[in-house]
Amino acid sequence: MLSFVARRIFQSVFVMLAVGLIAFGMFRYVGDPINNMVGQDTTLEQRAELRKQLGLDDPFLVQYWRFISNAAQGDFGMSYRQRRPVSELIESRLPATLELSLVSALIALFLGIPMGIYTALKRNGIISRSFMTLSLIGISLPTFLIGILMILFFGVMLRWLPSFGRGDVVDLGWWTTGFLTKSGWQSLIMPAITLALFQMTLIMRLVRSEMLEVMQTDFIKFCRARGLPERSIHFRHALKNTLVPVITITGLQLGSIIAFSIITETVFQWPGMGLLFIQSIGAVDIPVMAAYLLLIAFFFVIINLIVDLLYFAVDPRLRVQKT
Repeated sequence: MLSFVARRIFQSVFVMLAVGLIAFGMFRYVGDPINNMVGQDTTLEQRAELRKQLGLDDPFLVQYWRFISNAAQGDFGMSYRQRRPVSELIESRLPATLELSLVSALIALFLGIPMGIYTALKRNGIISRSFMTLSLIGISLPTFLIGILMILFFGVMLRWLPSFGRGDVVDLGWWTTGFLTKSGWQSLIMPAITLALFQMTLIMRLVRSEMLEVMQTDFIKFCRARGLPERSIHFRHALKNTLVPVITITGLQLGSIIAFSIITETVFQWPGMGLLFIQSIGAVDIPVMAAYLLLIAFFFVIINLIVDLLYFAVDPRLRVQKT
């Protein structure tokens, strides 16, 4: 197990280096940040001096190595737009994104898995058909449209929930949370449901298809021939064998919740990293954009490592092969 973890960490280092190279190289062609930092009256000499101060006239490899070396120490440079350290900007926006992603992931998991099990065991029921219809809506409609419709219905017409912002937050030192205030929870409901709906329907359909496939195997038929109770067959044997492929897709989807929160944060003006990234694109703020992609890649690496470790806990065949 230790050698496996060490090998994955070693591979993750190369993944982060590759992501940093791609991000830093790609963002060099989105525009000139100097044009967004100076006014029309700025002379060419002043522009050249500012470019030199920012290190933009250095060769690409020199800029990339400087960025990676500083990023390894938690220093992502200065924001071109806000003239503040990027690490400070990320630290101020990270709690909002993580709280939104956490609530969305819990909604997707705790609703998607039971709905998938139910629709597999009660395929012809009215509730099952309703769940399948809901899943079609969740997969077909784009996230931004779902968010806009929820704002129109619950925010504008009914006036039940706030349509933008994070509400009141409590400062806990380096972390700010909306979990401790009523307006924080009210502001979180619509963005969390919007972000979770697609993931929930995807998890539900995956669990349903895997459950139906497992229920047709000889292993389940043998369990019935032994006279085991249906509840034991469904939840102790069939569900456990269903979880192995589900863990893979679910882990990747939970990572994508953080990565794709950009749309939801933009629609609801949620003050997270996704909204910061969108604003940075308009200002050609390369340090912020590159730092955001590196952070998202880091989250995916951590989630994939956790998924691989869960394999050992769920599938005994992997433990036998390793021993």
